[in-house]
Amino acid sequence: MDSLWPALEPLLDEVQRPARYIGGEEGACPAPHGPGKVAWLLCYPDSYEVGLPNQGLQILYEILNERPDAVAERAYAPWGDLEALLRREGLPLFSVDTHRAAGDFDVLAFNLSSELVYTNVLNLIDLAGAPVRAADRAEGDLLVAAGGHCAFNPEPLADFVDFFVLGDGEEAVGEITEALAAHRAGGRREVLGALGALDGVYVPAAYEVSFAGASMTVAPRWPEAPETVHKRTISSLGDWPYPKRQLVPLTEVVHDRLNVEVFRGCTRGCRFCQAGMITRPVRERPGAQVRTMIEEGLRRTGYDEVALTSLSTADFSGIEQLVADVVGPADGAGGAGCPAVTVSLPSLRVDAFTVGLAAELQRARRTGLTFAPEAGSWRLRQVVNKLISSEDLEAAVEAAYSQGWRRVKLYFLVGLPTETDEDVLGIAGLARRCVELGRRHVRGASVTVSVGGFVPKPQTPFQWFGQNTVAELRRKLALLAEDLRGDRSVKLRWHDPEATLVEGLASRGDRRLGAVIEDVWRRGGTFQEWSEHFDCDLWLDAMARRGLSVEDYAYRHRSEAETLPWDHLSAGLHKDFLWQDWQDALAASGLEDCRWTPCYDCGACTGYGIEHVVASASPPAGGSQGTGHAPPVPVRLGAGRELAGVS
Repeated sequence: MDSLWPALEPLLDEVQRPARYIGGEEGACPAPHGPGKVAWLLCYPDSYEVGLPNQGLQILYEILNERPDAVAERAYAPWGDLEALLRREGLPLFSVDTHRAAGDFDVLAFNLSSELVYTNVLNLIDLAGAPVRAADRAEGDLLVAAGGHCAFNPEPLADFVDFFVLGDGEEAVGEITEALAAHRAGGRREVLGALGALDGVYVPAAYEVSFAGASMTVAPRWPEAPETVHKRTISSLGDWPYPKRQLVPLTEVVHDRLNVEVFRGCTRGCRFCQAGMITRPVRERPGAQVRTMIEEGLRRTGYDEVALTSLSTADFSGIEQLVADVVGPADGAGGAGCPAVTVSLPSLRVDAFTVGLAAELQRARRTGLTFAPEAGSWRLRQVVNKLISSEDLEAAVEAAYSQGWRRVKLYFLVGLPTETDEDVLGIAGLARRCVELGRRHVRGASVTVSVGGFVPKPQTPFQWFGQNTVAELRRKLALLAEDLRGDRSVKLRWHDPEATLVEGLASRGDRRLGAVIEDVWRRGGTFQEWSEHFDCDLWLDAMARRGLSVEDYAYRHRSEAETLPWDHLSAGLHKDFLWQDWQDALAASGLEDCRWTPCYDCGACTGYGIEHVVASASPPAGGSQGTGHAPPVPVRLGAGRELAGVS
């Protein structure tokens, strides 16, 4: 296995940002290749700047390289300038660690965090020198794998990916490595059969998919394949303190800071949120371990900013004290044994944000805060189960402004189920009220309103909803823009409705959509997640050429009896629970956080012996909308239908 560096290095004079491709980052830890080792090329199907900070890829990178039977290196999608040069010179996709050719590895594994990268996946498989379609690969060709949130509906990529991993990958990658080592001598069919027998691994070739009009059937055609593939869930985040050596890039990247995951999962039950549904149950990292990871990470990397990541970081037990410990004393000296540190909480629940937390954060941060009310009215927030009252939002925003913040960002969705124009205009009203509250405390208070178009996601209660058309989303955005016209204290930003449409097509598509993705790719449609490269017409033309209806895939409501493309894959949630939650949404009936109620029997905790650490054994003062936190109390979520210790 020879390095491509001698042929690659001269090309870097001709590209933008050559530092994307040279490797050698602090924290890079590729193990040596050798006989008997399974070689993984972990690939993020977007540019280096976007992909390097991805925690999922970094975690697997370290875990695999700690194993004696594996080696892992990294790759990212080369930007168009380098790709053109690689194809001109006949050079393949390469790892950034040792610049080995992708074909020297056993597995090319993708992290799928966005549907708009699907054409990049095909492009990278082709650039790696493997046949794009899995059925065309022969013995000796790469095995192509994928995981991440998008893997919970893998069908649009089923023709191109050999196997998918559903759920947490920490344990699964070890079992996959062992299966590959044990069976690869038996050939491709034997390897895939062994992988398909593992928990959480889905092998599309092992299933027969047939269509008859609007109906679809999926059935195993290999004896090793289960009827339903269930996701993998690690029971203790504390057993996996990764990444231990976060990568420090040599060039500017997004989220360029130390990132420490404080918990995984969410019990809030927001009906639009796929991440909150598929990552249940909640598993908090032990507080002492969080502090150690922060202290060691800051010291090793030299960063002066740490992001505490989760789906709702303010819900972490003892969050105020944790932030205070990291920020350090008021005299300006940093906590955690380091110089002054900036703390970022990327995901803040409005109803868990206190004045105390605002004060601790403000001692470290000098930029804005982001809150996500999601909808412009209390009625619509009940529909989506984001049970945040206007009073909750006002209290959080005033807490921020009272501690010296000048800018607050509010994130909303438009196109939600049952949404009316009154709900849309409510967004403007909330923004103006926030500015009014800010002016009581600081001069120049401002609010940025960021609006995205809603895409119904698989494995959520809204998976049966037909999304708004492009024209309807544009009408709603225009309505909001007109209402805010001339208000210099409120800035409005929005996501392209055409990109929302394509995301919806790929999100809930079936296996037939693979031909559309391939068509778009073959016509040059890569980096579709970048606005300067996105081309909706490519997708619409490809749909028409394949005889597929945009109305059927994106805009049509589904019925309870319909077989959905992902019904043979389980995120742990009972389908009847999701359907009932959908009916509750239509009735504008909210469902309280299950930490404070008897178990709803959603299915996520059944069969898992999980120590679920919650903020309090009973709701804070004022019910679940309160903001106080008592000491953490471990609650076991077992196979029963109730949460022991919670009533």
